[in-house]
Amino acid sequence: MALKNYGVLKGRPVDRRLGVGQNPHYQIKVVAGTELFRVAINVKSKQSPSDLLYLVDDRFTHPICDALPDLQAGFHVLDRIPTGGGLDFIRGNLFDPFKMVPLPFNVPGPDNDLNEKFDGVVQRALADESATVYAFGVPWGPEASKADGYFGFAPGRGVHDVHMNQGNSGQFEQDNGVWQDGGILTHFPDQNQWIAVFTAFQSQAWHTDDQTGHPLTVPVPQPGTDPEPLVPTPGVLPTDNVPDGQVRIVGALVNATSSPEREVVTLLNAGPTVVDLAGWQLADKQKTRMALAGTLAAGAVIQIVVVPPVALSNKGGIVTLLDPQGRKVHGVSYTKAQAKAAGWTLTF
Repeated sequence: MALKNYGVLKGRPVDRRLGVGQNPHYQIKVVAGTELFRVAINVKSKQSPSDLLYLVDDRFTHPICDALPDLQAGFHVLDRIPTGGGLDFIRGNLFDPFKMVPLPFNVPGPDNDLNEKFDGVVQRALADESATVYAFGVPWGPEASKADGYFGFAPGRGVHDVHMNQGNSGQFEQDNGVWQDGGILTHFPDQNQWIAVFTAFQSQAWHTDDQTGHPLTVPVPQPGTDPEPLVPTPGVLPTDNVPDGQVRIVGALVNATSSPEREVVTLLNAGPTVVDLAGWQLADKQKTRMALAGTLAAGAVIQIVVVPPVALSNKGGIVTLLDPQGRKVHGVSYTKAQAKAAGWTLTF
């Protein structure tokens, strides 16, 4: 069962509280037009391990940023589809999951826990009257007979589930879904800068079903681990044993000058073994797919000419590489501004 009323809150941050206690959340007070909201961000997991994975990207660029400034202040329910405007840590190519690291929420010393990582971004936004926060998650309230427990405003209302919302098991499995992940994007228009804050629980899976968001049962080797020694073709690594990130997208020509337009995606095999690409696919931002073929030698690159119905939009988009099981192996994104450079290959 997916989350109910998933969406995004747009507003101006005016106060905050650090996460404390047994179930700590970093709290942000947000003004959205004439309404007040509290954004509650988990900084500790109820399931072991307790430290959350986090990533702060202080130069975040993604097509999703193009449409957000046009939203009115307030909470907006979003459709959980690729074009709905929501976040999906796996399918949206928002960031490299391997850049997420676990961090405690409260330890002695400066700038070394989740409270302080979040606070660095929020304090800057509090000091900049032009800054806007976009909180993706699930709303609660308004609670007509109850004031907010942290900031005292009434009626109490806010946004929670501001974290990855798929790949759960056990008691949180009912929250799984696609295109419904939580996160915080903060826009500083005077500096033309976006800062993204993403969190996930270490217990969550990074390969999930495209319909339900439930964890996939097929085990996936991690980078740096040795694959199972089952090699049907000499020198060619079985697809099931290709670690995530070994084959990656390193370039894309999305605004070609040729007529008809010849769009190209460049793949790199960063691993030590040849990879058979039979059954692999490329997908565009509409999740339309095209099949790949051939092999990719260790350390080599290959240029894939994009063929319809797959298309790389000049208005910004994403490109995703899938293995024969349909699991995301790697993904990238580019903005409308980046795509303006006609004839240039974007590098990732």
